Amino acid sequence: MSKKIIEPTLGDETFISLQKSVNDSDMSMEEKLHLLYDLQQTDTKIDKIHLLRGELPLEVQDLEDAVSGLKTRISNLENDIKDAEKAVAFKKHEIEEHKILMKKYEAQKENVRNSREYDSLIKDIEYEGLEIELAEKRVREFNASSELKKEDLKEAREQLSERELDLENKKKELESIIEETSKEEESLQKKSEELQSKIDTRLLNAYRKVRGNARNKLAVVTVKRDACGGCFNKIPPQRQLEIAQSKKIIVCEYCGRIIVSSDFEKENDNNG
Repeated sequence: MSKKIIEPTLGDETFISLQKSVNDSDMSMEEKLHLLYDLQQTDTKIDKIHLLRGELPLEVQDLEDAVSGLKTRISNLENDIKDAEKAVAFKKHEIEEHKILMKKYEAQKENVRNSREYDSLIKDIEYEGLEIELAEKRVREFNASSELKKEDLKEAREQLSERELDLENKKKELESIIEETSKEEESLQKKSEELQSKIDTRLLNAYRKVRGNARNKLAVVTVKRDACGGCFNKIPPQRQLEIAQSKKIIVCEYCGRIIVSSDFEKENDNNG
């Protein structure tokens, strides 16, 4: 199966239009390519620093969300328990009132004048008894619910304690890495911005787009073993000669990356 060849484009720019734009400036093509290559090397070093932090920032964020969620759950459970306790107290107060009424009706039974009054008092006593039974049932339900919520509360507090400890450790780990690399990152970021300020806007936008679409964030690569240093497809000898001359922008026909001379890498190693 033959490999798919793509048109030499950079972002929304065609190879020809971008080439013309870059040629219109006073800086030599080789200087422009060196700036692009240096920018790529600088941005790659910044990427490695971010890679060193790995998933820690996301893990910290996830733990912060978990802690926040547990605190909300604990607050809700505490409020539910308080509401249940208030409801129990209210029902117990009702029970006492019903008992007082029962005693009152029991006492009135001694002084009834006829059977109709007696039957009425019996119904009142039965009613108060039913109200007491219903209130006691509700008290048991509230107490049972409260006990379950207390168990949930205990478990949530234990989870919160564990998550807060994990969060503290992850934050310390992340802060330690940031502290170790912050000065280097700040210096590299400053260098990246300085290089960007020297590069033609259209070329810089193309670089950013290619870099953003590349899995390894490489937009500018060198020739490695007669192949593109980005996708590793072979480069014809005539094309390699053009790349070595550094007189124009050469874009890989397979991956769209800008290819520069391998001498750039050697010069960079010597200067580094």
